[in-house]
Amino acid sequence: MATTRQADAFPADALDGHLGGNGASIRATARALAKVESAVAVVLVEGISDQAALETAAMGRGRDLEAEGVVIVPMGGAHAIGHFLARLAPLAPGVRRAGLCDMREEVVFRRGLEATEVGSPRTRSDMERLGFYVCVKDLEDELIRALGAAEVEALFDSQGDLRSFRSFQSQPAWRGRPPEAQLWRFLRSSSRRNQRYARLLVELAVARDRLPRPLDALLTHL
Repeated sequence: MATTRQADAFPADALDGHLGGNGASIRATARALAKVESAVAVVLVEGISDQAALETAAMGRGRDLEAEGVVIVPMGGAHAIGHFLARLAPLAPGVRRAGLCDMREEVVFRRGLEATEVGSPRTRSDMERLGFYVCVKDLEDELIRALGAAEVEALFDSQGDLRSFRSFQSQPAWRGRPPEAQLWRFLRSSSRRNQRYARLLVELAVARDRLPRPLDALLTHL
């Protein structure tokens, strides 16, 4: 249960009209916000699949982010970045802010950082100095490129999803497309599948020592 101090910093309207996504996403955001008052660092990510990926990457590296005082907040969409940064403003000055976004949302993050006076990043390097990292083009694409199509298909096979993927590949709209594009669309065609494979793909990437740079760099920053 949130303390009175937490309620003051994050009133009810923080969860009313500012969170996109389904009920699971909203609940995950609420749970994270309830912990930020005692945080050492707060990481803002677009959704719960990003949260799962970052938590899994940390565990794979032998780290316990919760014990370290790191809270990962899924925002329900990149366009909420300004709102969440403003909500974090009352925290102690020593609480570090960080984040992860997709390439297509990079400009949105930059504007949010500038509007809330966190910084005025003009380049991706500027963003990284502030602790905010960009996936090219998104986290799923980063993981597919890091592991390679064959490794991802082998993972699908081990999880009983290869037959469904082969059926997807035979669809007229996707037949003959590059396997990387097919894998990307298959992963993103179901939110439940996307969230499950966010963990599985990161586990595999850590095991193969191929963790995508944005995740690796963000963990190092933290």
